[in-house]
Amino acid sequence: MHFLPEKIDDYAVAHSQEEPIILQELSKETWQKVLNPRMLSGAFQGRILAVLSKLIKPKNILEIGTYTGYATLCFAEGLTSGGKITTIDKNEELETLQNKYFEKSGFRKQITQLVGNAIEIIPKINEKFDLVFIDADKSNYINYFHLIIDKMNSGGIILSDNVLWSGKVVEALDPKDVDTKVLLAYNKLMNEDPRIETVLLPIRDGLTLSRVL
Repeated sequence: MHFLPEKIDDYAVAHSQEEPIILQELSKETWQKVLNPRMLSGAFQGRILAVLSKLIKPKNILEIGTYTGYATLCFAEGLTSGGKITTIDKNEELETLQNKYFEKSGFRKQITQLVGNAIEIIPKINEKFDLVFIDADKSNYINYFHLIIDKMNSGGIILSDNVLWSGKVVEALDPKDVDTKVLLAYNKLMNEDPRIETVLLPIRDGLTLSRVL
């Protein structure tokens, strides 16, 4: 969803770094072969994720929600030497496409894919993270936050995608709309939790940037 006038949005994209060829190819194949291709981070947001990763210079990244691996490769651009990404997705059918582009990217050895329920997987990960990206089922965003907050290094960054939810967060709430209800509570939590400082950015469908104190 565009929250800015389309011309302004197009201007911003035109004056931002160009999407790398490998990500153009991955995006094209996702749109051709995979359900719900709108779930892709997309070129503009992808460049934001890549630049943030380069600024943070993370040694250890956790991604909740791999999809076809677009954001994974954006984050990989900023990894330190010897750094790694652990990425979780429940859809094993996407592994072949993910692997195709992970191999082409040169980051294959730095990416670990885990397939299954992130709620069950995360507690078994005995590591600390510099950067976490939450981009999975919205109904579990609060659960994901509570699972990862104690696994964050001080100064680490938590990024949460789709927090404006196509503008539904400012519309009258449908009592049956669980995802929007959870996102409203999640956005409030991220703004008020004393362990983090948060800025909600109106980029694409809303991206929250939270720094762990």
